Amino acid sequence: MGQSKGRERKGSRCIALVGPFSSGKTSLLEAILARTGAIGRQGTVKEGNMVGDASPEARNHGMSVELNTATTEFLGDKYTFVDCPGSVEFSQESKAVLAGCDAAIVVCEPDKDKVHALQMTLKQLDELSMPRFIFVNKIDKNETPIRDVLEFMQPASAVPLVLRQVPIWKDGIAVGFIDLALERAYVYHEGEASELITIPGELEEREKDARYEMMEKLADFDDELLEQLLDDMEPPKDKVFDDLAQELADDLITPVFLGSAESSNGILRLLKALRHEAPDVEDTCKRLGLEADGETVAQVMKTLYTPHGGKLSLVRVLAGDVKEGTVFYGPKGDDARAAGVFQMQGVETEKLDGATAGDTVALGRMDGINTGETISTAKGETEQLVPVEVMEAVFGKALKVADRKDEVKLTSSVAKLTEEDPSLRLDHDADLHEMVLWGQGEMHLRVALEKMANKFGVEAIASPRHIPYKESIRKPKTLRRRYKKQSGGHGQYGDVELEIKPMPRGSGFTFTDTISGGVVPKQYFAAVETGIKEYMQKGPLGFQVIDIAVNLSDGGYHTVDSSEMAFKSAARLAMSECMPDCSPVLLEPIVAVDIHVPSEATPRVNQIVSGHRGQLLGFNVRDGWPGWDTVQAHLPEAEIGNLIIELRSATAGTGSFTFKFDHLAELTGKLAEDVIKAHQQEEE
Repeated sequence: MGQSKGRERKGSRCIALVGPFSSGKTSLLEAILARTGAIGRQGTVKEGNMVGDASPEARNHGMSVELNTATTEFLGDKYTFVDCPGSVEFSQESKAVLAGCDAAIVVCEPDKDKVHALQMTLKQLDELSMPRFIFVNKIDKNETPIRDVLEFMQPASAVPLVLRQVPIWKDGIAVGFIDLALERAYVYHEGEASELITIPGELEEREKDARYEMMEKLADFDDELLEQLLDDMEPPKDKVFDDLAQELADDLITPVFLGSAESSNGILRLLKALRHEAPDVEDTCKRLGLEADGETVAQVMKTLYTPHGGKLSLVRVLAGDVKEGTVFYGPKGDDARAAGVFQMQGVETEKLDGATAGDTVALGRMDGINTGETISTAKGETEQLVPVEVMEAVFGKALKVADRKDEVKLTSSVAKLTEEDPSLRLDHDADLHEMVLWGQGEMHLRVALEKMANKFGVEAIASPRHIPYKESIRKPKTLRRRYKKQSGGHGQYGDVELEIKPMPRGSGFTFTDTISGGVVPKQYFAAVETGIKEYMQKGPLGFQVIDIAVNLSDGGYHTVDSSEMAFKSAARLAMSECMPDCSPVLLEPIVAVDIHVPSEATPRVNQIVSGHRGQLLGFNVRDGWPGWDTVQAHLPEAEIGNLIIELRSATAGTGSFTFKFDHLAELTGKLAEDVIKAHQQEEE
């Protein structure tokens, strides 16, 4: 079980704010800070004056593009709230954060169309056995009965939802609530504490029914409470609150609260629930299986590069104390010394003397320490508490600098960006001579380029990436060519006969010789092979040649003028004249794609696949995801460029896919002509 009943909670608590895009997480953070007196006035998204989303990129797009952190106090207890972006394109942020938090507040709207997005959040919490509250936001704009809201939300949660409040309606607007644990009614006063009132007579029966349903769900995990209910005994309120705290800590229930972050309604009740029921750092250490043995242990939630302060590592201190100069060791035993301890309030930092277990702080210049790692003051390799999965990239763009003098800075800037956000990846394609930045979508890459410019002063231009087309041949041919050059002194002489033939797909390149009688000395065979390979870098269609076999069958040489250079040139000449007559064919890469979508979207996904020249292979129920399918397909790599954009459009932002190279296939007709023509124009 979790915390002992009635135990006083220790240390500062860390609470993650998570949930679907635009559900109001940053507004909730602002409302909490205003209600607890951390700020004088509650800002709004529209005014762009909130503690969260204060970065230029967040303000520019009017959305969270990275986590926001703020610390405050409530009734003598210290809390750090970490607001995580809701957009799936930035959801890597929450993966490392959740590993070190005590609990999460899942902010959602009472909207049936967003249930699958809610399910994605809850699934992530389930995998960590993370205690969580649900805060149904924008209740003042809701027209759906709360019982119906819970009914359509429950399938998204593997843990039973326990309604903690019943709304009080007046003229179709939620004007207050009844607290089912306290059996008290309150009416909202915008920006102020709610007013205690007598439970309205017309709601007394509804309150009793809802409270009994709550108790029944608690009794599923408490035999004593079950007996009391069966005997029609009213359990003491302390017993009810103990059960609520116990079953939350054990991740057996998910309490559901109501309110409006924008109007600051329901905030105080949510804070009181956190204070009395949310686990603390001791519980979190038990959940993570951490035994510190007197050492300081911390979980790295985020790496940040500030324009002037350099690298900061946001960490949750799980055990021990940390101060400036504390030396930590990472997973490989590498050490890093904390160059300062800081408290973060949005984008602002304040230097601290130190931190202790429970605190969430930023440590300066922790070189070699990465997001998601567990670090410890114990020398040697630090055991990792939670493996932080890195999302697979689904969208790539070719990068080049606007100013050539920034070419060196580009790579180092992207390296810092990928430290901040591991779901970004930079690939160097030697064959295509380009750098490709991969991420989670068009907005993800756009924000990355904005950060690169704002933080590191590097302007980069993104363009569609090149597809690694290849070419091969369909027909065999034999050709003899001689390379002869005389320019005074020794000349150049090489004579080769090459037999060229196609090979099965995936065979690669094979070079053989059937020379007899020494017509070409063996010392020149390697030069012939080199000449062939050099030619194969760019065949008659303009692409790298693959899957051919070339045999050196005959030739001639000159005792004085023959050389390796001459035979290499002869081989290149023979290949260049022979290959156009071998019926060259363009090959395009085909990728195997697994597409994950809600089941009702599967027919639309099938249409999308067909519209992208794809071949449907089938679909299965997505393992561990009730109400979801996984569609398998083969798609040309050239067709996956905007696949994620269409997929998310068809699934209210919830669709995703993974892909890997599968095989090469012939591309003919107008499509092939267009590819070859575009390639030739680029070469000119």
